Amino acid sequence: MAVTGWFVGLVAAGVVPVVLIANGWAYLGWVGFCVVLAVVDLALAASPRAAVLERSGDERVRLTESGRATLYVTNPSRRTLRGIVRDAWEPSAGATPRRQRLLVPPGERRAVTTTLTPWRRGERRAAMVTIRALGPMRLAGRQASILMPGTVRVLPEFASRRHLPSRLAHLRELDGRTSLMVRGQGTEFDSLREYVRGDDVRSIDWRATARRSGGPGPGGAPAQTLMVRTWRPERDRHVVMIVDSGRTAAARIADETRIDTAFESALLLSALADRAGDRVDVAVYDRRVRGRVQGARGADLLAKLVDMMAPIDPELLETDWSAVPGLVRSMTAQRALVVLATPLESPGATRGLLAMLPQLTRRHLVLVAAVTDPALLSAANDRSDRASVYRAAAAERALLDAQRVAAAVQRLGADVVSAAPLDLPPAVADRYLAYKAAGRL
Repeated sequence: MAVTGWFVGLVAAGVVPVVLIANGWAYLGWVGFCVVLAVVDLALAASPRAAVLERSGDERVRLTESGRATLYVTNPSRRTLRGIVRDAWEPSAGATPRRQRLLVPPGERRAVTTTLTPWRRGERRAAMVTIRALGPMRLAGRQASILMPGTVRVLPEFASRRHLPSRLAHLRELDGRTSLMVRGQGTEFDSLREYVRGDDVRSIDWRATARRSGGPGPGGAPAQTLMVRTWRPERDRHVVMIVDSGRTAAARIADETRIDTAFESALLLSALADRAGDRVDVAVYDRRVRGRVQGARGADLLAKLVDMMAPIDPELLETDWSAVPGLVRSMTAQRALVVLATPLESPGATRGLLAMLPQLTRRHLVLVAAVTDPALLSAANDRSDRASVYRAAAAERALLDAQRVAAAVQRLGADVVSAAPLDLPPAVADRYLAYKAAGRL
């Protein structure tokens, strides 16, 4: 049984007359009268457990965007179901409104719509639906919580897509400056043309030359027009991105976890490389492969990536870097750009990464993408009081450790790009374009 504010107001309304009468029996009689009315109202209320519930709505919604979750309430009883319904989504789902009024005549169905604006990525769930069915006088009601599971998958925001048009324009400029016809052995056959002085004789296509044999030349011998093959730079290069989902990826920097920043970088790089004609494979790894996308192209690539990334949260354990070379070999057998999205902190925390890097750099072009904390830079520059001086010293030590690790990574043959969370995705994309412009990829 649940009483409402109307019942409290009814009891309070009789307080003034009872006080004026100054009779205790009158007070007890008024309270008893109110209780009898509440019991009668409760007996006339519909049973909330008899309600039939169904769910529908958006199964996927992008982070910071809004979706709809609709709950259908069917009243099979002979009494009108009136009251309040609460669809109990977890707080991170951002459900509004939390409570809604309900009025379902006998034998009919009504829809209750909740707007979801989640602020955390992953699976957001609802377990129970609470219905408070009130009587016709709205003094008391029956309340029941009914198990009615619901799920919406919250996809990564991909806020860095705003950087994609400018990077695509840069990519088109690179394609325009790249010579498509090169001499000698290239990577991808383009066409045939006549031989000119200086061409590599190994490019001569003797079958095409025989087919193009002309009429009689000087002295009556048949004229030979030598034909050579031309080649274009290969576009189907391979980009492999490994996202570290170990314990260090759980740290929040600038109100965003490191793994979310890595996901943003992976999405922007994947969209750019796919437009450039390169193959893109992405894996999320700590001590096991948490998610993998291989062989997807075009719009299907981003759709599979965001769906794979959505439910993954960091594991609170150390990443096993020794298995990463085998993971890369399982994804590509040719030379590729391998991007490792992992923080570069103290030398002790990155010992496994540094020991593994030579195995990758011997065969692949390796780039380590690391998030830097803007709070460290501000703390290192703030020395206004004694406490700030101690914080500045600790921040300087952390920055020096990161620089030492970055220098060690570069000595092992890999490149490093580090930036704040909002700047890291475009920085990774710019480094990819720089590799393209230099002919390293």
